[in-house]
Amino acid sequence: MLRNLNGTIRFDLRDGKSVESWLLTVGEGDVKVSHRKGKADCVAVLDAALSDAIMTGEANAFAAALRGEIELEGEVALLLEFQRLFPGPPGGRPAQRKAKA
Repeated sequence: MLRNLNGTIRFDLRDGKSVESWLLTVGEGDVKVSHRKGKADCVAVLDAALSDAIMTGEANAFAAALRGEIELEGEVALLLEFQRLFPGPPGGRPAQRKAKA
């Protein structure tokens, strides 16, 4: 899924007054994760609880960014492409409506 994606994404997760940073390096399908605050192509600042919800599929990163719940800097397209790795909402896709005959 990420074969053509290259770059770095840093997640700064807020929990009260503390901030925990995770740096993801994506290159030709491989993802490396480190627990440090380094320079990144895209930086996403969000609450730790929202991060957990995104990782479990209970929340959508793109929708949260549109609502202003994620502060984004840099190459936002990296985050949008990386989001494809996160699970969808519980229960899968909504049932499609049947066409009336």
